[in-house]
Amino acid sequence: MRVTGVIQAGGKSTRMGGEPKALLELGGRRIVERVLDAVRPVVDDVLIVTNTPALYGFLGVPMVADVYPDHGSLGGIFSGLRAVSGDAAFTVACDMPFLHPDVARLVIDRAGEADVVIPRVGEQLETMHALYAKACLPHIETRLKAGRLKIVGFFADVRVVEVDQAAVARVRPPEVVFMNVNTPDELARARALAARLG
Repeated sequence: MRVTGVIQAGGKSTRMGGEPKALLELGGRRIVERVLDAVRPVVDDVLIVTNTPALYGFLGVPMVADVYPDHGSLGGIFSGLRAVSGDAAFTVACDMPFLHPDVARLVIDRAGEADVVIPRVGEQLETMHALYAKACLPHIETRLKAGRLKIVGFFADVRVVEVDQAAVARVRPPEVVFMNVNTPDELARARALAARLG
């Protein structure tokens, strides 16, 4: 099964004062570079969903725009999945600096078992660190057209397999691997953590 890594970089970064989160420096590299380094080894190819391609041209990665602008993360998932050449998209957010290839592999290795393969941490499904198969497209599009943008909303219509928290924790603490950087406070915490992790 061919899996494309899809990095979602379509957000407006309002909580960061409008500065693109993905381009903030952390541990000597931009966050998006850290994301790319974690994803690239475990997928067949990579693309970025962004409405500001000039910002990401330096990465040398193909880019696509949102098909349904201003439709949140669900719109980004749809846009990336529609654009991939293969069977599925392993979708991650551009603001997760501590992604780990071995955690990504826990998800990707189960491609083919279901239409969605997704880690669960407690009550939380990690929708922005999940594999979505092409079979999800019509179900997502129906919800986008109806303005129903909750990602897990379409899960009842497809086959879902969960990766459990214990499997993730054997590689890296889930609260680290799935950490998002949305605010200046979170950026400060992430920079301190990056210094500790080396």
